[in-house]
Amino acid sequence: MEPFRQNIRTIKGIGEKRAQALNKLGVFSLFDLISFFPRRYEDRSTVKPIALVQDGESVCITAVVADEPRLSHIRRGLDLVRLRAYDDSAEVSITYFNQSYVKNQLHRGQSYRFYGRMEVRGRARSLTNPVFEPEEGAKDRISVTGRIVPVYRLSAGLQQKGLRQSVRYGLDSCRGRIPEVLPLSVREAFGLPEAEEAYKSIHFPEDLSALELARRRFVFEELFVLSCALGARQQTDRAGIVLPKLDFNAFFASLPFSPTAAQRRAIDEAAADLASGRRMSRLLQGDVGSGKTLVAAALVWQCVRAGCRAAFMAPTEILAEQHYRTLSGFLAPLGVRVGLLTGSLRASEKRQVREAMENGTLDLVIGTHALLSDGVRFPGLALAITDEQHRFGVEQRSRFGQAAGTDPDSDLFPHVYVMSATPIPRTLALIIYGDLSLSALDELPPGRQKVDTFSVGSAYHPRLLAFIRKLCNEGRQVFVVCPKVEEEDADAEAAPAAVPEGPALLSAVEYADRLRRELPELRIGCVHGKMKSADKDAVMQQMLSGELDVLVATTVIEVGVDIPNAALMLVENADRFGLSQLHQLRGRVGRGQHKSYCVLVTDSESEDARSRMKIMCETGDGFKIAEEDLRLRGPGDFFGSRQHGLPEMHVADLGTDTETLLKSKEAADRLLAEDPALSLPEHAALRERVLLLTEKMDGTLN
Repeated sequence: MEPFRQNIRTIKGIGEKRAQALNKLGVFSLFDLISFFPRRYEDRSTVKPIALVQDGESVCITAVVADEPRLSHIRRGLDLVRLRAYDDSAEVSITYFNQSYVKNQLHRGQSYRFYGRMEVRGRARSLTNPVFEPEEGAKDRISVTGRIVPVYRLSAGLQQKGLRQSVRYGLDSCRGRIPEVLPLSVREAFGLPEAEEAYKSIHFPEDLSALELARRRFVFEELFVLSCALGARQQTDRAGIVLPKLDFNAFFASLPFSPTAAQRRAIDEAAADLASGRRMSRLLQGDVGSGKTLVAAALVWQCVRAGCRAAFMAPTEILAEQHYRTLSGFLAPLGVRVGLLTGSLRASEKRQVREAMENGTLDLVIGTHALLSDGVRFPGLALAITDEQHRFGVEQRSRFGQAAGTDPDSDLFPHVYVMSATPIPRTLALIIYGDLSLSALDELPPGRQKVDTFSVGSAYHPRLLAFIRKLCNEGRQVFVVCPKVEEEDADAEAAPAAVPEGPALLSAVEYADRLRRELPELRIGCVHGKMKSADKDAVMQQMLSGELDVLVATTVIEVGVDIPNAALMLVENADRFGLSQLHQLRGRVGRGQHKSYCVLVTDSESEDARSRMKIMCETGDGFKIAEEDLRLRGPGDFFGSRQHGLPEMHVADLGTDTETLLKSKEAADRLLAEDPALSLPEHAALRERVLLLTEKMDGTLN
């Protein structure tokens, strides 16, 4: 693939300015250029006589210009070029708005191919701003009429014509040299075209069938390369510290409740991994409140009983402290020594914890990213657990290995256990966590409260105020969530008066001020993304300790915070959130013994919004909600931000290409079984593509 690394400046027709514009689109090399696929296509292949074109139909006509085009200056900022054209069947009037240069490009008596939307009024026919080119030019390889025309994403300084020309020259420059990533056996098994033919057809298809075949090839290739990259990573993650499997009855007997069947199954799956001699890389998916922390505690117990140590990393200090209390409650009675290491500890406290880690007087350390700080040493570390959407890239694994006193080049890194409260559809999990084994907690522990969910309009605001007052007078607490402020409204929180009035448009700060006026007897706090972490943590701590009755927030409270006394989640402008995000927010209540509610406020009358609110009101099953969310919003918006290291899909659609995903993964698994390192000569191009993708994924993950 070496020729494809050449800079686009070496390609015919690409000067410095065009190269800079292409760079803004992520196009730097020849490979980037030919892989910059159209975002859509216009089918301009139909050519009709003028008389047969119907009103509103977009087609091509071949017509002769009847008279010299006339340029008229109607007023400042409005120029018109008018002309007539004809064929053997009829005549058409053509008008161009603010395209005065057209007057000198169209000439009387010459034949042109026009493409546009025809308007028919009686016998009169007209076109407005049609695309055109000389009839002879319509036979050129970069013609824009009489064929299926690619439409690309643009940046400032680029036009469709120039970009099409650059792509054409790029394809010409690598004719006969495009490396074949898909093995012949795979192409034949799935009826896929060769790479060179597919690249030509994805950019300049002869017809719709050629375009569909090329797209099918690249969807398969994209998913196949990704599956190979994730599979190869699993192949290299072999050797692991052996932690003998235990009889967990003693652990279960120490608990104040009986674990669910799902929890027992998840423990058994991970415990078998820990004892296998291979390094565990496993994801535990569990709906909000499903009991993931108990599973983690059981695995820590297995680790400590084997004479080793464990680390548990949480995304925020509040969650780290929360897990410290919960895990200490499970493990301290069994003799497990638990410590906490966070950034806000005093220097002397950090030093004491680090010394305890180094001298072996701690078995489990819970903390934030402070666990990965330079100088942190934890000899004997055999199990690393992360909570809430955090993944280990190569750098993090290496750091944990160094913390464990492991040779950075050794395969004996700690086992990795990732926990996520975001239920992920199986098809998406195959991609996002394709390098991890999967476990799922698909049932809630006994006593977990069902949260009644309602969708109402903003007209219910007075009744909602009364309900908040009633719950708080009974000693309960309330969450109110407002949508995150958009970038263009970045000053809205600092200057509430600039925000349009109406409950659906209020920022978190403005909403909190409004509630303080309407419910002066209640203690109301506010957190949002523009606050410093220490300030956010301080407010959350007030909520946790019961010093606040109501907390108004953006989605910063979405993940993990456990406040058993909270009994109402009120989400304003709920139509602006995805289903999975709403489900996460709902999971912040119903965590104690009190009856809990979720109220979704929206005035949207769109069918999509009504459908999503209906789903939320009808089911509390996170996995069903996740499937619906993927179907309605697609994978690009599934998580809101790319926190999972999911590489960008250029062609494949994980919402609709499910069957291709499964087939490509099976093909990749078979290939890796035969050639785990992709070392055979015929797999050289695939190996390089896999390495490139792996570098990108690790760059995202780290």
